[in-house]
Amino acid sequence: MCRNRKLFTLAAMLVASVLVVAATPSLWAQSNSKNLHTFTKEGAGGSEPTGGLVMDQVGNLYGTAAFGGTREDGTVFKLTPGSNGHWTETVLHSFLGGEDGSIPIASMVFDQAGNLYGTTAAGGAQNWGTVFELTANSNGSWTESVLYSFCSVNKCSDGGSPASSLIFDSAGNLYGTTREGGTTGCGSVGCGTVFELMPQSNGSWKENVLYTFCPTGKCTDGEAPYAGVIFDQAGNLYGTTNMGGSGKGPYGTVFELSPNSDGSWKETVLHSFCNLSKCLDGDNPLDSLVFDQSGNLYGTAELGGEVGGGIVFELSPNSNGTWQGKILHSFAGKDGDAPYANLIFDQAGNLYGTTFEGGPGGGGVVFELKPNGHGGWDDYVLHNFYDNPGAIVFAGVIMDPAGNLYGVTYGDSNNTFGSVFEIMP
Repeated sequence: MCRNRKLFTLAAMLVASVLVVAATPSLWAQSNSKNLHTFTKEGAGGSEPTGGLVMDQVGNLYGTAAFGGTREDGTVFKLTPGSNGHWTETVLHSFLGGEDGSIPIASMVFDQAGNLYGTTAAGGAQNWGTVFELTANSNGSWTESVLYSFCSVNKCSDGGSPASSLIFDSAGNLYGTTREGGTTGCGSVGCGTVFELMPQSNGSWKENVLYTFCPTGKCTDGEAPYAGVIFDQAGNLYGTTNMGGSGKGPYGTVFELSPNSDGSWKETVLHSFCNLSKCLDGDNPLDSLVFDQSGNLYGTAELGGEVGGGIVFELSPNSNGTWQGKILHSFAGKDGDAPYANLIFDQAGNLYGTTFEGGPGGGGVVFELKPNGHGGWDDYVLHNFYDNPGAIVFAGVIMDPAGNLYGVTYGDSNNTFGSVFEIMP
């Protein structure tokens, strides 16, 4: 597949256990799908979405488009279902490329009042990205506020170029990562951070850097976190880095951050990728993790596995504090290739995700992994996208209460410019 420079640029922005390799079969599942919205080149509604969707309580969908809009710097959009089965797009905000931000490439999160929060990879006061809030007005419009502009201190020690989504804690603080910046040098601006934003009584937000990657310069603790972080029930944070680690190359990590009594945070590497020959245990994770009800972690790695097409993995905690991993599925091309995005569970314990490319159509797939009762997982391809014209899927999927899946495609930046789709069981 031929990818243009714009897509390459976006992808670039985007105690070790050994994973046990366990191959699983690939099967086909019959599903119905439909296109809810198609983005157009340099369209006012946005183009080339890479972040996942979020749904409100009445079934409206919200997302970001990396480009398009008033000045081609991206948009935040809303899709509203109509009684006739058609969906209507509304642009909530069109980024202007200045201090309000530019190139939103991650999904957003709601607070309890219905406000939306997200990040931009560029723009802001220093052009190193922002954290923003969108607040609904009584007349149906939305107002954007920049909560924080990165690289606001010397040498970007506060972080720069966030590519991740955000999460809230119970006190209303926001947490996320930046893929660059920090107090040590990877090039000129650092290897990335995990940060917290705390609301202040005067309406401003204060940033606190919880961890800076690569403090020793060797980056065995990880480097360049593209993904956001998640909490466990004890208040520890978990995430992935796209690079770094102690494996056979700088191919990424799974890490834990635990709060100390003095307010600092301690990092522990749970897994370094590419410990096995030819990176059979995977390499280069790009998105966030998910817990099951037993406290096991699940995620994807873009590359590695049996034929280099990426993996789905599980990490389980041991009683001695280490973590044991295994591969649930290695992608082989026809069943998908290069899983960039996070996974989700349904109520039955099945996993759902997407691949960037591959599948019979070449443009990526939506897949389901089901535990088969014998310790393994069966892989089902629910939908495949076609490469001519290209689909290409950066983001994962979400599920509504009826079991329908929703997601976005990026397009090939030449003939197609992205879409929003629904897959029905």
